[in-house]
Amino acid sequence: MATLTPVLTDTWDKDRSWRLATYERAGGYAGLKKALKTAPADLVQAVKDSGLRGRGGAGFPTGMKWGFLPQPDGGPRYLVVNADESEPGTCKDIPLMLASPQHLIEGVAITSYAIGCDHAFIYVRGEVLHVYRRLLNAVEEAYKAGYLGKNIQGSGFNLDVTVHAGAGAYICGEETALLDSLEGLRGQPRLKPPFPAVAGLYARPTVVNNVESIASVPAIIAKGADWFSSMGTEKSQGHGLFSLSGHVTTPGQYEAPLGITLRELLDLAGGVREGHELKFWTPGGSSTPIFTADHLDVPLDYESVGAAGSMLGTRALQIFDETVCVVRATSRWTDFYAHESCGKCTPCREGTYWLKQVLHRIEGGEGQDGDLELLLDLCDNILGKAFCALGDGAVSPITSSIKLFREEYQAHIDGHGCPFDPSKSALFPYTPKTRTTAALAGAGAGGHR
Repeated sequence: MATLTPVLTDTWDKDRSWRLATYERAGGYAGLKKALKTAPADLVQAVKDSGLRGRGGAGFPTGMKWGFLPQPDGGPRYLVVNADESEPGTCKDIPLMLASPQHLIEGVAITSYAIGCDHAFIYVRGEVLHVYRRLLNAVEEAYKAGYLGKNIQGSGFNLDVTVHAGAGAYICGEETALLDSLEGLRGQPRLKPPFPAVAGLYARPTVVNNVESIASVPAIIAKGADWFSSMGTEKSQGHGLFSLSGHVTTPGQYEAPLGITLRELLDLAGGVREGHELKFWTPGGSSTPIFTADHLDVPLDYESVGAAGSMLGTRALQIFDETVCVVRATSRWTDFYAHESCGKCTPCREGTYWLKQVLHRIEGGEGQDGDLELLLDLCDNILGKAFCALGDGAVSPITSSIKLFREEYQAHIDGHGCPFDPSKSALFPYTPKTRTTAALAGAGAGGHR
């Protein structure tokens, strides 16, 4: 299985890979040209037959999601691409949009044609200004080449694409919060039903898909559903981007068939950093239950990872060696979720706050007997009771780390402090820069107006 499948990454090593000309030389837009000569219903069926599942985390069948749209009623329907990637450790969509944005734009055009959409939106996280600018330039190139706009390729199909920059909120990765934000409202999850397929953007039928999901469509149409389903496993078909980060010799994006194992990926990436050994890792980002070295041979597909007690999620493989304090890592993740909770529901708003306080207490050497039971009780009051999946994701690293490393938590409580030296886990020496008194005085004199 340890064979890479460069499909989305096929042009990343080319000169100016983000340009339309580079993409066309590699066969780009062959899928759109074929799609425009195919009945929309047949395109939806082809994506269903391919077995493509959502690459944003949930793994819901993409073609089935398209099929949920009601019959046309003469009104508009929309495609919204969720490009609000922001979970700690998750880093596949941003490099994809930077290195080859035309994969996404072609996918947007094909998907829009298949579902009867004439205006699509790409919602990008506002902080990644460089990605936003690259997408704007790529969309402009596609318009000039006749792949977007009026009468695309002489087919009579019209499509406008709007690239929208959000204000930077993790909650807007939840599809209904994203839709509210896109409409100019505060980004908070909506009560469902109705689901976006029935009443989404501007209360119209809407498909919301992840960047990688949509970017995978052109190759499926160009090469066929059977080509795509020949990769991966029986129920988790196709290829995907696996993001290796942390204590790995060669971090980066590894595009491989679903079902590859971390052991195989580590072999491709040069293993854990020299002189150290694997302690724990995340199979799908920081919102998924953690794994240990005992899980090195778990096939990275939806079913196998689920059966082993976690979730494949966004395939964000964060690698931690034995120098890392699991309490410290979990506490940092919890800080993030507490900060990013939108506050709409009590279990998440109050629960993540108190999880953060208890973890800080344990890590700071002030832990008390009963704190672990308190943490688990708090997690139980959040899991399945929050308005959206943010609460569930926040408790996953806590419950799994206590299960796998309870003695390490207890050592913090009994020893009244953390037994780990944080500097040992650093990949390179780091000395924080300090601002001198003269520099501070100069800043004041400069007059920040």
